[in-house]
Amino acid sequence: MAVSKNKARRLLQVMALASALTAGQALALAPEHEMRRLMLATEEAVASESWGEAGEYLNRLQQLEGNKPPEYFYYRGRVMYQAAHLNEAQSALEAYVTAAGTDGRHYQQALKLITEVEKARKERAVAPQNGNGESGKVAVIEPAGDQEVASLRKLYLANSDRQALAMHLNSLLEVAGWRADQTIVRVDKPADVSYQVSTTDDILNVQEIRRDASGRVVRTTEALSVFGVNPQVEWGCESAATACWVYDPRDGSRLLQLSMDRDQTREIARTLGRLIRNLQTPSGS
Repeated sequence: MAVSKNKARRLLQVMALASALTAGQALALAPEHEMRRLMLATEEAVASESWGEAGEYLNRLQQLEGNKPPEYFYYRGRVMYQAAHLNEAQSALEAYVTAAGTDGRHYQQALKLITEVEKARKERAVAPQNGNGESGKVAVIEPAGDQEVASLRKLYLANSDRQALAMHLNSLLEVAGWRADQTIVRVDKPADVSYQVSTTDDILNVQEIRRDASGRVVRTTEALSVFGVNPQVEWGCESAATACWVYDPRDGSRLLQLSMDRDQTREIARTLGRLIRNLQTPSGS
C-alpha cells in the first residue's frame, strides 16, 4: 500500500510540473517584459563568465522586435570579444558608447575593451609573420577559416554552418545601418536603412528596411540566386556619400548601403561571400 501511495504522489508531482510548464508556455511574456528578462539573464551570465549562456540569451534578444537597450550592445561586445570576433566586438562596443554616452554604467569598461580589441587585432595581424618560415600562407589561413566557422556555430548555437553564417551576418548588419544624419547616432533608434538576410535552398533573400522622416517603414525583399555567382564580394566606401557599400556579386551594382565604417563593411562583405559559397555547395551544411 505504501508503494502505491508513493507512486501516486510521484505521478501527481509530474502532472503538476507538466501543468506548470504548459501554463508558462501559454502565458508568454509581452515583448517588452521578455526583453527585460533576457537582459537580466544575460547580465548574470556575463557576470559569472558563462559565455555560452550569454550568447544564447543575446541570440534570443536579437530575434525580438523593438529597440534594444544600450546594455544589449555592451554585452554583445563582451561575448564577441571572448569568441575572438573582433570586428563585431568593436562595432557593438562602439554602439554602446554612442548610445549610452559618458553617463553609461559600463562606459569606462567599454572604452577599455575597445582598446583591448585594437591590441588583439594588431597581434592577430602580425601573428603569421612570427611563425616558422616553412609554413605557407594558405596552410595558415585555411584552417583558421574552418575554426572560425566552428566557433560561429558554437557561439550562435546553430545546427549548421549555413545557419551560423546567416545569423552572424544579421548580427553584423544590425549595427551597420545607414543614417542620413550621422552627427548624432543613437543606436536605440532604428537606422534609416537596414538589412536582414535569410536563405532558402540556393537562394539568398535580402530584405531592405527603409524608414522616412515621418517614421513610415517600407520593406522590400530581393531574392539572389547564387548559381554561377562569384563569392568574392566587392565593397567600398564613399566619403562624399558618407556611406559604405557592399556590391551585388551578380552585376557589381550597389546591394547594401551601410554606415561609414570600413572594417565593419569588410567583415560584412567577407561573411556574405562565405554564405554564398556555402549556398553553392550541393549538399549544404
